[in-house]
Amino acid sequence: MNDANSRLWQTRYGLVAAMPAGNHAARSLLQYGEWMEQELDMLSTWLQDGQTVLEFGAEYGCHALCMAQTVGDAGTVHVVEPVRLAFQLLCANLALNGMRNVHTSSNWLGAGQGNIAAAAIEQRGSHAAEDGEVFRISNVDAMGLQSLHLLKISIPGTLRGVLAGATDTLQTHRPIIYARLGGVDTAEAEIRALKELDYRCWSHTPYMFNADNHAGQTGNIFPGCVSQNVIAVPVEASCDLDPALEL
Repeated sequence: MNDANSRLWQTRYGLVAAMPAGNHAARSLLQYGEWMEQELDMLSTWLQDGQTVLEFGAEYGCHALCMAQTVGDAGTVHVVEPVRLAFQLLCANLALNGMRNVHTSSNWLGAGQGNIAAAAIEQRGSHAAEDGEVFRISNVDAMGLQSLHLLKISIPGTLRGVLAGATDTLQTHRPIIYARLGGVDTAEAEIRALKELDYRCWSHTPYMFNADNHAGQTGNIFPGCVSQNVIAVPVEASCDLDPALEL
């Protein structure tokens, strides 16, 4: 377990700058040296050396560090983080670990352009912005990615907005999509949006606590807590996950 008073925390994938442990991601990094490791276990079966990843929502770069190591020097990870403090910590942590294959930007991924006030969106976990913070809206298509193998959406409830601004990219590159769903009220519409883009969808419910955690801690500070996620694969791909979990 890390020391809350330390300036740096040791995690499974590298050092991270210490941060206030006021949200689930920070508490997990402090206690276990990792965050949502079961998500990375799933994604590691898909990622290969030389591939390109886009992640929306950085959570201090803890997953970007793993994905950057997985795709290697020949691969690229793009991370978009809208919240100012979280973005600054993301950049610090990538620099601490010498991650040269990660590119960062600070804006809100959605459809269209312009600005959106933080007060107008639902804020969760590490994505709690300061009062009065305004995000610049951009979209995936405007990034002009030359390749994309995985689109990872880590901010719950943003899937439909990201998809609406990514239609050309998804049609051209047909990446796997892994996203945290927004909740009971929005999940049906989120899955429908994926299927309308010719994706097959499976449920994935990783536990927040990993018994085999990096710090070797046995105490579970997230008892029974899971994340409601979806993994979506283009219909033309030869892929069959657990049929019982197909949505």
